[in-house]
Amino acid sequence: MPPYQQFEPEDFAADSSFRRWKLFDEPEDRKFWEAWLLAHPEKADFVEKAGQLLENIYRAYDQISSREIGEEIHRLSHSLEEAESETPVRRLWSSRMKFAVAASVLAVLGLLGWLAGRSVPENGPSATYADLVKQASEPLEERINDSEKPSLVVLSDGSTILLQPHSRAGFPRRFSGAKREVYLSGEAFFEVAKNPEKPFYVYANSLVTKVLGTSFTVRAFEADSQLKVVVKTGTVSVFARPKETGAGTLDEKKAEGVVLTPNQQVVYSPKETRLVRSLVEKPALLALPIQRQSFHFRRTPIAEVFSTLEESYGVQFVFDREVMKDCYLTASLSDEPLFEKIDLICRTIGAEYTQTDAHIIISSRGCRP
Repeated sequence: MPPYQQFEPEDFAADSSFRRWKLFDEPEDRKFWEAWLLAHPEKADFVEKAGQLLENIYRAYDQISSREIGEEIHRLSHSLEEAESETPVRRLWSSRMKFAVAASVLAVLGLLGWLAGRSVPENGPSATYADLVKQASEPLEERINDSEKPSLVVLSDGSTILLQPHSRAGFPRRFSGAKREVYLSGEAFFEVAKNPEKPFYVYANSLVTKVLGTSFTVRAFEADSQLKVVVKTGTVSVFARPKETGAGTLDEKKAEGVVLTPNQQVVYSPKETRLVRSLVEKPALLALPIQRQSFHFRRTPIAEVFSTLEESYGVQFVFDREVMKDCYLTASLSDEPLFEKIDLICRTIGAEYTQTDAHIIISSRGCRP
């Protein structure tokens, strides 16, 4: 259970159970929070402020479009990377610590994304593989894998598809148009040959995946309740295909979409029309020189430790450098999965971590010098 007794108002607003209680009065969550408040009456003021924050954001959400929300989330996400710049959020809460500002921004990002995911009426029912293939602009060949082993397909541009069992893919003999378009039913791992002049598109059920050159997995069986795209290398854009939109007529500027980088994934629920981005369950090391992937630390400043993990896994950490300036780590980490590494580090320095929108948020009260 999260450490609710240590929460600030913005922390409560970022909590999914708290949001379900305040915004949608879910019975199970209401029961939990009413009991929790009876046990912790000193937090009533913070809970009230968090509720007001949620209501204000929810009202604002009702007045703006899904596209505007996406653009604002993208802008705020990039602003976190500019540590020295002064964002509107910092000016609004100038008396708060940098970490609290970053956490607040990410809390709003998560809330807006969550609200957007609850109601995207423009997206229609899932498109079948047959529906998509009928809309293809070029004659297609088809590969069906009825075996119990993966089957390798080599495309005319040098790209490859590792087609998983009980899956099928449609593709032109040669890519003659301005796009390279492939149609999938089932699951496949793609390694795409780079060609900036001719982007590569995968149409699978209600998802459209766009890349220039990278490797990723798409899982979109027609019977599945959730569709998934997992990125191994490079950058991938994933869109939810709007209702009655042809395969080759997607308006990317208006469509709901997210950008994924290595060790990130998106899960899409067609019935709920939700695109949810997160880190993969077991983030893998990126392909870096071995000397740059050493996890042996000897009284190493914690900022350097997090920087090493960021470079090795492509995962972004958000923490307050000033508060944690006296935190050092002496440890040897090697074969542990990323989340085990983070857990060991946090327990060693007395910190905690959460994951929000594929970011790792570190919460700490600092270390004694």
